[in-house]
Amino acid sequence: MRYDLVDLRVFLAVLDEGNLSRGAQRCNLAPSSVSQRIRQLEDALGTPLLERNREGVSPTPAGTVLADYARKSFELLEQMHADMLPFSAGMPGRITLFANTNAVNSFLPDDLAIFFQHHPSVRIALEEKNSHDILAAVADRRADVGIVALQANHKELAFFPYRDDELVVLVPLSSPINKGRPVRFEECLREPFVNLQRGAAINTFLLSHAAALGATLDIRVQVPGYRAVAHLVSSGAGVSVVPRSAIEKEDEKRLAMLPLAEPWAQRNLRICVRQDAPANHHRDELVRILVECATAVATPA
Repeated sequence: MRYDLVDLRVFLAVLDEGNLSRGAQRCNLAPSSVSQRIRQLEDALGTPLLERNREGVSPTPAGTVLADYARKSFELLEQMHADMLPFSAGMPGRITLFANTNAVNSFLPDDLAIFFQHHPSVRIALEEKNSHDILAAVADRRADVGIVALQANHKELAFFPYRDDELVVLVPLSSPINKGRPVRFEECLREPFVNLQRGAAINTFLLSHAAALGATLDIRVQVPGYRAVAHLVSSGAGVSVVPRSAIEKEDEKRLAMLPLAEPWAQRNLRICVRQDAPANHHRDELVRILVECATAVATPA
């Protein structure tokens, strides 16, 4: 298929403007040149992409699909340029770090701040994933470092202790679940849930455990962070399952925090790297500082 990025940019410009002439003006091209590029793109893909009408142009079903992929492609290219910038600026240190929801929200912000104090030129690409995906990514070399809540080992990975945490149940003070005792996850499924937004690794984790019980989560609302989760639970919007480390002292005055009586509620976080990974000073420094931060918390002065 013979087309290039300019063809795709021209196509998106015409769609955004809804008019071929205005799209050409936006691209600083002659309308005839834009028409030719659109025709060549349609010929290359073997299908019409635009419908012409008196008001201008609109996408065909194929044009809608192409526009979606084109926009995603340009977003990836922009991200690529951003990721390449440190190299062109003489700052080659870059680490890909995958971590679960708990680590990203509770522990890593403070620990990474300490790392950047010592290594300000290093750039870290941090992504939130579930633990199984993190293990696979580190093993496949798609991530340099992972932080997981799984106790299972992997023959290709080395593990280091990071933080100990546990999942707890948040319920309104007036909830019938609030009986001052540990709660089974099955009991929680009778109530509407307040969850983090779609895509959070902990959501996938809880959905899988609900499915194992032959049930689903009744998700009443999804919010961007644990602060909002705590406020909504305390207002009576529903219940939630969150890491204990995400709860602040002031939250405990407005809601009930109950132990979750499930073996998987214990969340002992571990750092993982490939055992045969090539030497990487910045990666090793990150692991060292994360382990030191964890040790300092575990054994306070």
